[in-house]
Amino acid sequence: MKNNALLFVSLVAIFVSSCSTIKNTKTTDNLSSATWEMEYISGTRIAFEGLYPNKKPQITFNTTTNEVNGTSSCNGYMAKYTSNGKTISFGEPGPTTMMFCEGGGEQRFLQMIKKVDNYSIDNNGKLNLNVGEVPMMRFKKSKN
Repeated sequence: MKNNALLFVSLVAIFVSSCSTIKNTKTTDNLSSATWEMEYISGTRIAFEGLYPNKKPQITFNTTTNEVNGTSSCNGYMAKYTSNGKTISFGEPGPTTMMFCEGGGEQRFLQMIKKVDNYSIDNNGKLNLNVGEVPMMRFKKSKN
């Protein structure tokens, strides 16, 4: 009887741990499953639409090469990133295009992405790039 109870508890523990492993893998897969378009950035005194009057920043994750690329509103960028579970950090942006950008949002985006230390995907499928527990940027899946 004791052996059956011990066996049952062991099987339940294995099942629960395997479910949480699947959940973590699925979150990582969600990063690379879309191009993400910014819909919020923290800490600015200028309205979001004023920062990004023509085009919003976008980010695409390549989990195979640990690189991101996208636009910082009007210029393209590319950078390395590292991730372990929910922690994430971004390297210096590599070659970018050199177009003049209106609104000042490009610099705000590039400064903020360097500060990010973790991410989450909320119940609505939105990507939050956080500093500590504070969401600094929020992205939705792009329709493009």
